[in-house]
Amino acid sequence: MAIVKPFKAVRATRDKVAMVSSKSYEIYSQEMLNAKLAFNPYTFLHVINPGYKYHKQDITGDQRFKLVHNRYLEFKEDGIFTKDKTPGFYIYQKTTPTNSFCGIIAATSVEDYHNNNIKKHEGTLKERELLFETYLKNTGFNAEPVLLTYPDNDSITSVIEKYRANRAEYEFSTTDKDAHLLWLVDDKNDIEQITNAFAEINTLYIADGHHRSTSSCLLAKNLAKENLKHTGNENYNFFMSYLLPESQLSIYEFNRFIKDLNGLTPEEFLIELDAFFRIENRGQELYRPKEKHQFTMYLNGEFYALHLRKSAYEFTDTLSKLDAQILYQTILKPILGLKDIRNASKILYSQDKSDSLELKTKVDSGDFKVSFGMLPTTINELKEIVDADMLMPPKTTYIEPKLRSALTIYEF
Repeated sequence: MAIVKPFKAVRATRDKVAMVSSKSYEIYSQEMLNAKLAFNPYTFLHVINPGYKYHKQDITGDQRFKLVHNRYLEFKEDGIFTKDKTPGFYIYQKTTPTNSFCGIIAATSVEDYHNNNIKKHEGTLKERELLFETYLKNTGFNAEPVLLTYPDNDSITSVIEKYRANRAEYEFSTTDKDAHLLWLVDDKNDIEQITNAFAEINTLYIADGHHRSTSSCLLAKNLAKENLKHTGNENYNFFMSYLLPESQLSIYEFNRFIKDLNGLTPEEFLIELDAFFRIENRGQELYRPKEKHQFTMYLNGEFYALHLRKSAYEFTDTLSKLDAQILYQTILKPILGLKDIRNASKILYSQDKSDSLELKTKVDSGDFKVSFGMLPTTINELKEIVDADMLMPPKTTYIEPKLRSALTIYEF
């Protein structure tokens, strides 16, 4: 049973939302960020980069978080943000040049996370959990939802389609040719239908936003201790999520780039690989795996096809069948000595759908010695691993849609 609730979102006015909402600030280069801040006085980036106002961008820690809170209050005082008067759900559709996604922004339960009704597939770093929990506590809001996925549901879909037939509250496009539409669901019957439909769904899966969800749960625990009148219904007991049907989720793979061959020559490295893989030299042909347990490798100016020798590798559980895990257990750890695959000094993870030659170009540049590609993880693989109480290796999945900040804001 999934607890999904409507909430009173803080939102930009219809005439300014295209200028206010932004991509996640982490994706902007410093040059791009400065340009956005200089030429758009309404961008939410001013809120989360409060030092720009004082020509001081190196503000960190609690001081920065308090300034974020102040900039947020200014946006509200200036009428850029207003809070909805009644709780509602928000149907959000994002259409890119290649995909279309349509789901529901709602408040989801911290209790469901603790009870494993909301399941995760990646581990989190304690340092990042604590940092974001401190951010949430100081600012009092969250502007970017966690991406959750659920089994396709006819009852939920019928409500979504009903609203999609009407004019959207928001309708705007961005320079990357993405179209964004948002509908407010405030009819009591429609809210009840959505709430009841989710109540019949046993499990929601986190697709993106593991640190945000974990930090929200940590915040709820700490605020509950401080609140002598805690009831469990306070806003901090929930976190904002974008709930998307499984059929609409897009999952891509990460390429892996390794900086050295652990003291081996390319010839010696190939000999070591032979124990686990049937190796085909494809020369300059860009090889793409056609099925699971096959890999692309680019080494010393040539592409290779690697086919796992089933007799040399034992499938012991669900995780062991995952291609990212196979690559780690057969190559990265035993041959290349990468015991810690989070070590950025040794390995780079990259997802670039627009550059099919990335495996080649990054190695040819001299920055890396070898690269690996594989097929994307499927939603069924993800669910099987999660349901078995296992976690995937880091950077196993690159999942879309990527969501905008400040389209809806959730206050604690």
